[in-house]
Amino acid sequence: STQSHGGELTFPNKMAKLFSSDEVSRHNKENDCWIIIDKKVYDVTKFLADHPGGKKVVLAVAGKDATAKFNALHKADATLRKYGPQLYIGDLSAGAASAPAPAQAAAPVAVTTVERVKKEKKPPLPHNINAFGEGIPYGDPNWYQDWNSPYYTDSHRRLRAAVRQFVEKELTPFCHEWDEQGRIPREVFTKCAKANWLAGVCGPPWPTEYVGSEIAGGLSPEEFDSFHELIMVDEVARTGSGGVLWGLFAGLFIGLPPIQHFGSEYLRQKVCPPCLRGEKVVCLAITEPYAGSDVANLQTTAVKSADGKHYIVNGEKKWITNGVFAEYFTVAVRTGGEGPHGISLLLIEKDMPGVTTRQMKCSGVWPSGTTYITFEDVKVPVENLIGQENLGFKYIMYNFNHERWGIAVQATRFARVCLEESVKYAFKRSTFGKLLIEHPVIRYKLAHMARQVEATHAWLEQVTYQMKTMSKEEQHKQLGGPIALLKAQATQTFEYCAREAAQIFGGLAYTRGGQGEKIERLYREVRAYSIPGGSEEIMLDLGVRMAIKRVMKSLQAQSKM
Repeated sequence: STQSHGGELTFPNKMAKLFSSDEVSRHNKENDCWIIIDKKVYDVTKFLADHPGGKKVVLAVAGKDATAKFNALHKADATLRKYGPQLYIGDLSAGAASAPAPAQAAAPVAVTTVERVKKEKKPPLPHNINAFGEGIPYGDPNWYQDWNSPYYTDSHRRLRAAVRQFVEKELTPFCHEWDEQGRIPREVFTKCAKANWLAGVCGPPWPTEYVGSEIAGGLSPEEFDSFHELIMVDEVARTGSGGVLWGLFAGLFIGLPPIQHFGSEYLRQKVCPPCLRGEKVVCLAITEPYAGSDVANLQTTAVKSADGKHYIVNGEKKWITNGVFAEYFTVAVRTGGEGPHGISLLLIEKDMPGVTTRQMKCSGVWPSGTTYITFEDVKVPVENLIGQENLGFKYIMYNFNHERWGIAVQATRFARVCLEESVKYAFKRSTFGKLLIEHPVIRYKLAHMARQVEATHAWLEQVTYQMKTMSKEEQHKQLGGPIALLKAQATQTFEYCAREAAQIFGGLAYTRGGQGEKIERLYREVRAYSIPGGSEEIMLDLGVRMAIKRVMKSLQAQSKM
């Protein structure tokens, strides 16, 4: 395992030996290869054959300080977190030079920013000792940098620290691997649950009846509010992987709430505990090849059997997140006539005869298990009806605000990840004798990214405060339109930042893995946020229509006075 203390990576499970530079220099051959990175010594002999760039580039710095070359070619922190524990053997002894000292200049000369930054281990970025995180400008919300905020308390800070530590250790180092595999190992779900935060993505109140009262950061269930949920989702989104977020908790976000809020006690006890403990997965199956945002016109049918004990389900569902590895499906079916009043929700289990799933090949969010599902004469017990028959459309609408808010949280952080990664890279990459950050055109791009991210996040916090303080009924009346517009704002900001970050990273943003890993992946995943949960066009129209509807009601009320 690894830990970070003041930006310095440590390996607490290793006994630190001390080596002099001369001692390290003797290990400079293919069968005996050591290198120095940030005054830590690594034995990379057995790693040479596995090095993605080949062994020659490593052998060129065998027995030497490789810090500069390593940092130039890798995401240093993430790479060392992943491989460091196996390769680390000790530290450079005190007083040992970690790199040759530069020759003394004959006369005083002006030190350029490039020269100054190259001599420093970290970019010369401002750092507030009371701040949280790496201190990258706009790399975290302003309250992380100790700005005054009316929204957050010490409980939010404790939760933030706990979730970030978990994410940096258990999720971020493995995102590329899971992306390429198209699947997240099932044990990761239980790890998230045992860390006592996974259940929180369903929103307040904390479900003590299913998972107990322990919450990450030492929170009490009574403290848990919408801003705690915001922090959980936002911190996991720092992975820069929509596939990991959707893979881990899209089902909890959109598939479980109908069962929680409207299911019978039998269904709640059957599904909620194992899903919230990370032992099983539930998904929401609404979208069809024929109907996406037009939910009222779905065609999957559920007809009662002659004995009235089962529904016989036939139809197809498409683009169903988590479907290929979910045990439970919350399925929208037509039990009545045309339109929204003929829709019901059923709990269908994957092992029921007639259920077929296959993973779809999409441009992004690969580990989330986007699925095509076919139902052929599936016999579903009537006890698996969620709520009342023909009220399914109402149940679907009930969770749309929360789903769209969650998409906005993720998209806003992803935009911020694009900005943060771009700032880091701009302090690292040199072109034409200057760091990228010294080029006005790069600062121009960063400025436009920052203003959009900060404005969007401020709106997100304002809406979250309404969710915290309004009743569910009041939220449904007042927040549908604003949340729809917020989703469109967040996804368009995400799209803008992903494009600008790709331009800053250049070819690295076109290459899977490596330094541009997050940017390449996020650029692919933009459409996975602008379309699901209601496309941008429908969200923009809904936001205006809802506002007009409220104005018309107000005018009608005034005319009657």
